[in-house]
Amino acid sequence: MTIIVKSAEPMTLVGAGSLTNLDVIQARNLAPDVVAADGGAAHCLSFGLVPEAVIGDFDSLTEDVRAAFPAHKLHQITEQETTDFDKALRSVDAPLIVGIGFGGARVDHHLAAFNTLVRQANRRCLLLGGEDLVFAAPPDLTLKVAAGTRVSLFPMARVSGQSDGLMWPIDGLELAPDRRIGTSNTALGDVRLRMDAPGMLVILPRACLAEAVRALLAADATWPVL
Repeated sequence: MTIIVKSAEPMTLVGAGSLTNLDVIQARNLAPDVVAADGGAAHCLSFGLVPEAVIGDFDSLTEDVRAAFPAHKLHQITEQETTDFDKALRSVDAPLIVGIGFGGARVDHHLAAFNTLVRQANRRCLLLGGEDLVFAAPPDLTLKVAAGTRVSLFPMARVSGQSDGLMWPIDGLELAPDRRIGTSNTALGDVRLRMDAPGMLVILPRACLAEAVRALLAADATWPVL
């Protein structure tokens, strides 16, 4: 694995999916510097963003968009076993990545992005959606949220753990995508999650963005590289 961009500060990763001006503003308020994943380079041009690098297999990068960037910023990874999101995420070394433009109308794109989140669970990354945000749970996470906040847990693998501050605790439960899941839970106040393995997605209302970023940066432990 080759690191292409290294930063001591959080970074925004721009994909080629649906993107709004609010997405750009909210992400860059927390992570000003930008990297584009393949066709996300077109969004960068549209929104006046100057990415540190454009990373991907370039199958969705048009010639005119490609020509708008200097050669030293273009990093083509030709293998077809992973998505452009995966290629970009594993090529950026930053304390946190805020991903925008990785959703849209296609369900398979959402699923592929979720797959990357858990496959790269050693990296702190959250994705902004239209109403929600999602990230892979680290081993130990504390969220300072208001009582009544929706906290959804969706396992992408068999995962167990413990929780404090949830209306329906997960202690003693084995969660799995084809068995029990943990969506639409409710916070009673601050929430602490302790997971025994990687593979759990945490889904929160978009209003929790700043707190999710704070909590992920404050999480001491990370999962080992898969």
